[in-house]
Amino acid sequence: MHKGRGLALNKRTYLSKGGDDDGIVTDVRRRGERVTRIVNIYAQKDTQSSERPARKLRWQRIIRQGHTVLAGDINAHSKCWDPRCTEPRYAVIWEDIIDGNGLEFGNDDRATHFWTRGDLQGKSVIDVPLANRPIGYWTILAENHATGSDHEVIEWEGDVYTQEEADHKWVVG
Repeated sequence: MHKGRGLALNKRTYLSKGGDDDGIVTDVRRRGERVTRIVNIYAQKDTQSSERPARKLRWQRIIRQGHTVLAGDINAHSKCWDPRCTEPRYAVIWEDIIDGNGLEFGNDDRATHFWTRGDLQGKSVIDVPLANRPIGYWTILAENHATGSDHEVIEWEGDVYTQEEADHKWVVG
């Protein structure tokens, strides 16, 4: 557990075992507050087996009642989070996780991923924050936060109920 400035972080590696770092689970607590669990997602297909390691994670154990945010690159396409989606891909697992755990989307329909394949170009929403508590603020930090990637940097804040909580802000790239 890392501590400093009234903030304690605890990486929960046992919860992401078998997921090949598709979900990195960290509990965050500020002095006098409840724990917020943040799950950084980078859901990739295993190049050798073509499996999605995120399927192996025990999402019911990972998602805490009350304060859990899953955010990052889910690498899936669905009309549930992207109105431009014409061909759903790898979406069923995430749709089941969202529906089965009462998660809400924290983003709007702005594209977070821009791709080029030969002469084709496109955009999609595959970087999303999901939470079982409302995301009060979400935006894309485009101009001064270039990643060198085909993904935008997103910034989000959990909805706040007290002034102390208003100081919390997370950035996911």
